[in-house]
Amino acid sequence: MDLRDGKGAVGKQTGNQNASKLGLLWRFLKPVTWIPVIWSFLCGAVASGAFGWPDVLGWKFLLGLLLTGPLASGTCQMLNDYFDRDLDSINEPGRPIPGGAISLRNATLLISVWALLSVVAGYLIHPLIGLYVVVGIINAHLYSANPIKLKKRLWAGNIIVAVSYLVIPWMAGVIAYAPEMSGSILWPSLVVAGLFTLASTGTMTINDFKSIEGDRQNNIRTLPVVFGARKAALIAAVLIDLGQLLAAAYLFMLDETWHALAVMLLIIPQFALQFSLVHSPKTMDVRYNAIAQNFLVAGMLVSAFAIRAVNP
Repeated sequence: MDLRDGKGAVGKQTGNQNASKLGLLWRFLKPVTWIPVIWSFLCGAVASGAFGWPDVLGWKFLLGLLLTGPLASGTCQMLNDYFDRDLDSINEPGRPIPGGAISLRNATLLISVWALLSVVAGYLIHPLIGLYVVVGIINAHLYSANPIKLKKRLWAGNIIVAVSYLVIPWMAGVIAYAPEMSGSILWPSLVVAGLFTLASTGTMTINDFKSIEGDRQNNIRTLPVVFGARKAALIAAVLIDLGQLLAAAYLFMLDETWHALAVMLLIIPQFALQFSLVHSPKTMDVRYNAIAQNFLVAGMLVSAFAIRAVNP
């Protein structure tokens, strides 16, 4: 036997195993869920009035991206998978824990390490952000862990997720760059982030359509389970539009007329897509979020620039 072939085979096998482990970790962290949290942090930074192009490559912004993406969001996603492993065995049996690719012991170790790294990263940006990270991790437990498991409690689950995805990272972005912690700087961001959280509560409801059967079997009272798919889609649409309309109204109150009009115009394509969503929620949910979410997050950034104009 050729030793070089054997070594090559061993080396190739080791490389494949390492790649497989990294791929498994990547799936466990659910990168697709990082994007809205990172975007909220960016909006908060813009709204602070002190964030500019030179800051994009600064250590604070890069650490903020790492925090709001793979660290804090990754921690919360792993926690959700850990506590929802029985539910995922019905809805998503291919997930790492129910599929047996990651043991509960290794999952616990990964979550502990990621949570610690998240808090440290947040503290390095600003001590208050370190506290925000702790609150976000607590929210993830409240959402997924028994006996509270807010996911089972109709509105509460979607609200706490929307707050964690939007209000906390948005305010973290403001705090990271704001020259001072004054009410005139913090309050407009808190109001706008809160109103977009109302809209995001609707988008969270749309995410529930894919798991209706498993939720029903496990007595998880999501809106689609309680009201049926079509009524839940209608409720979601109303929340999505109402939150953005109220945000636009608030921008009018700040005399940011053009920004307010831009937010209102961005609602129109979402409204058009909602007819198909309500008509066929189980088949249109993914398509709706893939298209409509772009207009919603654009409205968030427009609102952030409006707040920036108020507090330059």
